[in-house]
Amino acid sequence: MKQEEYWNSVSGKKEFTTPFQAEEFSKYVSRDQMILDVGCGYGRTLNELYHHGYRNLIGVDFSNGMIQRGRQQYPRLDLRVIKEAETGLPDDSVDAVILFAVLTCIRTNEEQAALLAEIRRVLRPHGILYVNDFLLNTDERNLLRYEKYKETCGVYGVFELPEGAVCRHHEEAWIKELLKDFTEQEYRHLTFTTMNGNQSKGFYFIGKL
Repeated sequence: MKQEEYWNSVSGKKEFTTPFQAEEFSKYVSRDQMILDVGCGYGRTLNELYHHGYRNLIGVDFSNGMIQRGRQQYPRLDLRVIKEAETGLPDDSVDAVILFAVLTCIRTNEEQAALLAEIRRVLRPHGILYVNDFLLNTDERNLLRYEKYKETCGVYGVFELPEGAVCRHHEEAWIKELLKDFTEQEYRHLTFTTMNGNQSKGFYFIGKL
């Protein structure tokens, strides 16, 4: 099953629970600045920011189902359907980009790097990038599925869920390489509860272009 097909199929029932570090984000992004949420799903994070006083908010996602749900649930938000790794925005047009549990949905290094290139294109000089995502785990359940899918998926840490979604947990060295063009402001390890109720190692990163 393709990623877009999967996310459209579950768009009406999946609830995202991974916490957004709104207080930390607000240290670097003022309420009058333009914020882009790439892979916004149904707009949960942007709605949280709206309640914190932010108004210049754009959300983009390749899942039409997620965007349609968000438009119904949060009609005040500007939510748009896009092609993968193409935001449709002009160069240097936003002050901050949020990438919240998006890398985990992108299988290859090349596709992830292409998305980061697009983010750098639309960010203004000294713009802020907020990333929240998953790291490799060491428990038996995860180690078994990393090994199971290593050859078919081509990257260690990629695996398929029973319902058809392809996910990725990351080596920390790759995350550092991927984000090397951003000056680190904050980087912290966290433990997340996934959308299927499991525990996973993760991180959040705030960097400046």
